[in-house]
Amino acid sequence: MNGAMAASSHRILLGPLVAAIDQGTSSTRFLVFNSKTAELLSHHQVEIKQSFPKEGWVEEDPKEILQSVYECMERTCEKLTQLNIDISNIKAIGVTNQRETTLIWDKETGEPLYNAIVWLDLRTQSTVERLINQTPGRNKNHLKHKTGLPISTYFSAVKLRWLMDNVDEVRDAVVSHRAMFGTVDSWLIWCLTGGTSGGVHCTDVTNASRTMLFNIHTMDWDPELCKYFGVPMEILPRVRSCSEIYGLMKSGALSGIPISGCLGDQSAALVGQMCFQDGQAKNTYGTGCFMLRNTGVKPVMSDHGLLTTVAYKLGRDAPACYALEGSVAIAGAVVRWLQDNLGIIDSSDELEKLAASVGTSYGCYFVPAFSGLYAPYWEPSARGIICGLTQFTNKRHLAFAALEAVCFQTREILDAMNQDSGIPLTQLQVDGGMTSNKLLMQLQADILCIPVVKPSMPETTALGAAMAAGAAEGVSMWSLNPEDLSEVTSEKFEPQINPQESEFRYARWKKAVQRSMNWETTEPLSTGNDGETSIFSSVPLGFYIIGSMLMLIAAKYIAGPQ
Repeated sequence: MNGAMAASSHRILLGPLVAAIDQGTSSTRFLVFNSKTAELLSHHQVEIKQSFPKEGWVEEDPKEILQSVYECMERTCEKLTQLNIDISNIKAIGVTNQRETTLIWDKETGEPLYNAIVWLDLRTQSTVERLINQTPGRNKNHLKHKTGLPISTYFSAVKLRWLMDNVDEVRDAVVSHRAMFGTVDSWLIWCLTGGTSGGVHCTDVTNASRTMLFNIHTMDWDPELCKYFGVPMEILPRVRSCSEIYGLMKSGALSGIPISGCLGDQSAALVGQMCFQDGQAKNTYGTGCFMLRNTGVKPVMSDHGLLTTVAYKLGRDAPACYALEGSVAIAGAVVRWLQDNLGIIDSSDELEKLAASVGTSYGCYFVPAFSGLYAPYWEPSARGIICGLTQFTNKRHLAFAALEAVCFQTREILDAMNQDSGIPLTQLQVDGGMTSNKLLMQLQADILCIPVVKPSMPETTALGAAMAAGAAEGVSMWSLNPEDLSEVTSEKFEPQINPQESEFRYARWKKAVQRSMNWETTEPLSTGNDGETSIFSSVPLGFYIIGSMLMLIAAKYIAGPQ
């Protein structure tokens, strides 16, 4: 009896709850927070299967993504009920998602017309090269004055162009006005608010700013950009702020609850880390690695390879805030590669133990440019390399080099950010799945030569989406006033090696990065009559082989008979 009374009184004390859907590249989660204390009460996670139909292609099934959201919601509600927490206390839901990943579906049937093309995907490299070659001076920053972005395989517009050029179902649906385009947030919100029965087709300013179709100054789709990529504006979702009621859940245990927050995952993490002041920054370690620095209400253009992006717009009438962003394609994905492709570890936890057992890479450097290099190079022709190998090198050194690679890539972004802003960061706030690796966090502090600060509650991306949802007009149960935000407990990692050692290792890394460049080209090799690639199709190689043969003949002639 006393236990039941305690449980029921605890339930009353909790007050209103806010939930968040966190749909990432490798998994989906649903999390429920106490809006008064920001405490995480319960969550559930489901892995997402990635498919690689061809080299460089990365796809996910839109229906599996949607199903994973429903499953996470149901399981989290079950867990809350077991904790004697009333799910009717959930008053709002926020959405945060992997950005740039591109979907097209049929608005009449609700069926996806192709798999989701994931942000990491490289199939559009030839499209990107063609577009850059057509610009004055072959300038990849040709659209940057409007978009804040370089022309790259990373962003949605080129993926959308590829779908329209190569998939008959997509082309037909566009012609017959049945096609809807969206990033993952748009697909989820449309489905959750009714789909074919009145679903809301919208996106938020942060996700829109990653498409290359959005003007970050006018804060809307840009007709000239749409014309440049040949995208009909009618297929685009309506752009909304990050914090307003978009629509109501139409099915399941949470039917009738407003979806009232939406941010791309990196913007959500910036909000969740409470980086509301100009100059505050955070770094998220997920599948990729993303550092954002709040630049306030004015977009700042980078001279050092960073992106200018919309950080957040927390309300219909609130001002938009911008950020400089450094994007690294491969961070946590390198762990998955070591596990799934090389089989040298069975789990991510094992990587830390393996690396810690040697404490050095022994001169081995790993540049995981599996999808080319993102910031600050924007070099799609780069590919992954491991160099500095000796007979002494073993899998432990490779594990250590993989962790160092994440830290070196972060250092490159931090250097660019400090150069752009002129004010060096004195510490780095971090979050994301990889931050549970203590060795990685210590290495990061050592390589940056500044302290690294990790919040005790690592789910800052979901927290940011929940905060935006709870603060929305018509919900108003999460105050974003600085004095009302709860104090965050954190763990700090101080640099422990001397700066000279750090600089030496960093210089060697930069050398390795140069070796990874200009590896891949989309120019086809010429072929012989039988369709086989001819060794003489490369003029320098042809000269080399003919020259070598002549030298061998000459040497034999000079040597005379034995």
